[in-house]
Amino acid sequence: MLDKTGADPQAPVVDIVHALIDASPTEPSPNLPVGISEAAGLFGLSAHTLRYYEDEGPVAPARDAAGYRRYGDVDLRRLVFLTRMWLSGMGRAELKRYVALVEQGESSYPERREIMMAQRARIQRQLR
Repeated sequence: MLDKTGADPQAPVVDIVHALIDASPTEPSPNLPVGISEAAGLFGLSAHTLRYYEDEGPVAPARDAAGYRRYGDVDLRRLVFLTRMWLSGMGRAELKRYVALVEQGESSYPERREIMMAQRARIQRQLR
């Protein structure tokens, strides 16, 4: 049954999010990985913000032989998720919790779904 917004409240919201976070590309992009400046520019963030995300745990880019951060496909997808959820009003602590759950694997799926459904409900309340 659809709700007032035309959305199915039972839809697998988490599945969409996992496509952004967990999907591994079949072929790496020829333009990746990118450094911290390029990654920051893609998202309109500062390099300082990306370092903060790394310190707090939601993003962990690889390092090259010289020690520079290299953001690959998975890192950039995670940044897409983080920035979109933050813009939707999800708090940083909740984002950090969600990412930690993702890293635990499939066993955390029910709790991740609850987090995403609660965020969806908050957004729907704001829209009303």
